[in-house]
Amino acid sequence: MKLKVGQHAPDFTLPSHLDKDLTMSDLRGKTVVMAFFPLAWTPV
Repeated sequence: MKLKVGQHAPDFTLPSHLDKDLTMSDLRGKTVVMAFFPLAWTPV
């Protein structure tokens, strides 16, 4: 799914580095920066 600038991201939950889950909707109203690094942190 490709988002356009200014478009809302779909709601999702991922584990954080603080050993708890982080849900996108919990951050609504805050500035969020997401960075994805394909194949980073993988044994490939």
